[in-house]
Amino acid sequence: MNPNTEQPIQETLDLLRSATRNTPYDGKLFLVGGLIRDQLLGIPYTNDLDIVLEGDAPALALFLHKKGVALHYPVTYPRFGTAMVHVGERGTEGSMVELVSARSESYQPDSRKPSVQSGTLKQDAFRRDFTLNTLMENLHTGERLDLTGRGYDDLKSGTIRTPLEPRITFFDDPLRMLRAVRLAARFGFTIEAETYQAIQQEAQRLVPPTISHERIRDEFVKILKLPGTSARRGLEALLELRLLEQFLPEMLPMVGCTQGSWHRWDVWTHTLTALEFLPDDAPLETRLALLWHDIGKPPTRSEESGHIRFFGHPKVGADSVRSIMNRLKFPNDEIRDVTALVNLHMRPGDYRSEWTDAAVRRFIRDCHPRLEQLFTLVECDRAATNVPPEEAANLPELRARIIEQNGLMDVALITSPLDGNEIMEILGIGRGIELKFAKEFLTNEVIEGRLGERDREDATERLRKWWSVQMV
Repeated sequence: MNPNTEQPIQETLDLLRSATRNTPYDGKLFLVGGLIRDQLLGIPYTNDLDIVLEGDAPALALFLHKKGVALHYPVTYPRFGTAMVHVGERGTEGSMVELVSARSESYQPDSRKPSVQSGTLKQDAFRRDFTLNTLMENLHTGERLDLTGRGYDDLKSGTIRTPLEPRITFFDDPLRMLRAVRLAARFGFTIEAETYQAIQQEAQRLVPPTISHERIRDEFVKILKLPGTSARRGLEALLELRLLEQFLPEMLPMVGCTQGSWHRWDVWTHTLTALEFLPDDAPLETRLALLWHDIGKPPTRSEESGHIRFFGHPKVGADSVRSIMNRLKFPNDEIRDVTALVNLHMRPGDYRSEWTDAAVRRFIRDCHPRLEQLFTLVECDRAATNVPPEEAANLPELRARIIEQNGLMDVALITSPLDGNEIMEILGIGRGIELKFAKEFLTNEVIEGRLGERDREDATERLRKWWSVQMV
């Protein structure tokens, strides 16, 4: 979690000014990048601060530590002329500040680690990704600099443009192509024509080993975390710019994959529309699951007598999602949650009023602990379809019955009254598939209401009767 808010950022800037006033750094430090951009756009800025100077950034970091304004010992990278400092007063959260020595850079074709040379502020501005991120402000005097001559104009006109010839900028770091999409989607800006064309031409460089899977994943996640309409714009741009096919080729068959009568759009457009209904605070797992909930439809599509079917698409989709997330090196817990949600996303639609209480309890257990995320996914999914009113009404009814059942018992925690050791002793078996089936039998008896949660005596009797049938 990033601790920065507008107030801590202002407090951090005040600390930095005070610590460097009447020192060799006075008037030599320049704020650069997102803070200046967002201030001019009139929107809150909550990321790390970036400061550039014509001098030794690691030395400045050590100076700030000695002055007592760094909450921790700074992390320095002398080879690149950079340092990270956590600036703040004791007892406060403070803000992370990246210090950078003004520099010029050059890259080898197969490396993303630049060869760095000391440079001027102007050279530093031109090495950056986009003109709207090159604007600088003197920390002490407040003077603002537009050293590319285009930063202010591009920010005012809503234009994403590279400071250098765009193919050079994207050759140096292909991840900037994804960043261009994210900025355009976030602010509703337009990617300048030459920059747009260069992204299409350089798109094939957005693959390992040129760019690691982890860096691609992180930038893609930032796009997906944008509010629904902005995320949709980003995904549409990724497709148009041929970036999506570089790292998510599994999504391309969604485009043009037509569906049944409950759907107005193909799978791709339906998915983008569903994303627009997501709450802004929806967790990443829900966003990813909604993005990929129908990725299993294209390979399972069949048509018979004019009816389109997608038999088994949740399972096929979950398998595809697991492969994608492993490739992009997502954390295992996120892979587990997203694949489970994709696999379960059709289950709420199966609900009917005729379900027994036991069936509701089984649904709760199967979907725990992802029930709320699953309902959010399904509600967004349905909002982007032509689901009949009578079908749409079943979700509130299912919610009500879940609340009712959870009021009677903690359904998600239902388990066998007997543990594994007790079952093995009663049946004279060891660990293995037989033990698994025996525990499932007793758990199911509790779910069905035929066995009390703590009735060990009845559980023992039922287990022995069940086992005698299995042995026939």
